Amino acid sequence: MTPRELRADVPALGEAAYFNFGAHGPSPEYVVEAASEFIADHEYGSATTDPYGHAFETYEDVRERIAAFVGADADEIALTESTTDGITRIAGAIDWEPGDVVVRTDLEHPAGILPWKRLEREGVEVRVLETEEGRVDRDAYAAAVADARLVCFSAITWTHGTRLPIADLVETANDSGAFTLVDAVQSPGQVPLDVSAWGADAVAAAGHKWTLGPWGAGFLYVDRDAAAGLAPRAVGYRGVEDPDADEIEYKTGAPRLEVGTTTAAAHVGLAEALDAVDAVGVDAIESRIEALTDRFKEGIPEDRLLSPREFESGLVTVDIDDPEATVERLGERGIVVRSLPHPEAVRASIHAVSTEAEVDRLVDALAEEW
Repeated sequence: MTPRELRADVPALGEAAYFNFGAHGPSPEYVVEAASEFIADHEYGSATTDPYGHAFETYEDVRERIAAFVGADADEIALTESTTDGITRIAGAIDWEPGDVVVRTDLEHPAGILPWKRLEREGVEVRVLETEEGRVDRDAYAAAVADARLVCFSAITWTHGTRLPIADLVETANDSGAFTLVDAVQSPGQVPLDVSAWGADAVAAAGHKWTLGPWGAGFLYVDRDAAAGLAPRAVGYRGVEDPDADEIEYKTGAPRLEVGTTTAAAHVGLAEALDAVDAVGVDAIESRIEALTDRFKEGIPEDRLLSPREFESGLVTVDIDDPEATVERLGERGIVVRSLPHPEAVRASIHAVSTEAEVDRLVDALAEEW
């Protein structure tokens, strides 16, 4: 499959110049059909077929599919609703004590901010590492994490589209004995992903962006050894060995972080979306994104480009005097981008399914805003 063929399968795109994949990637028709068909089979056959057996069998199938895509084993994957959900489950599975330190960067999405802010009520110190132009100073980072209980950072920053040196940051945190949690939501479907190579204790992500999967298809990778030390506060029959036992015995691995009855529909859709991504090839997708972002950046003045001039991802942030008004004006012309609160700017998310003509339309429209 080519990127153009993949685009043709996405009804929502049509004539729109859509550049907001970093927030939401509209799904191909067959992704929606797969999710819908699961619900139909599950509900229409529930009087004669065990709906719980059907659901649990499907949970296992989609865990295996996601694991294969991200470079993990099935028992290292927990099914969640979103990246926020995954981060929150980790936050709720650690036995925090007053004085514990959480370190995050100032580049994090609210998903990587709010769960830690909540812990401040329990006496946990949240230490925010200041960055510059989407980059982490290694020395400042090492000093910040020296006494940390947990460190949370993004693989690709939603603010600048920069790629952080994940393996190196994880190694530094591990040397300090800190639990490492990576927000990788901007990675799947955009760049090659191998969570085992990062060495992190946990990686939270979701499939509703670059993989073009449905909302609600989140997933959480947890290293086996790290999972053994997690005792989730949110506990249900899916996360324990025997729900009727006198004592709670959590399941082995990441599934201990799952809770109760949820539909597998979104994850069935995600599995279909991952098949489409693999049909195109992640390397081909990344190469196409690089070519299109290079074309876009050629039309952006140096003093307006807040993302790196050299390619790092399809997320490109541009300095605009009135971002919200610009987003509205471009929207009226069928060009979809988003505004950012920090930095105060406009972000274009350029996917392999975008076209050269659309990129040129965006450049021309932004030029009118200077």
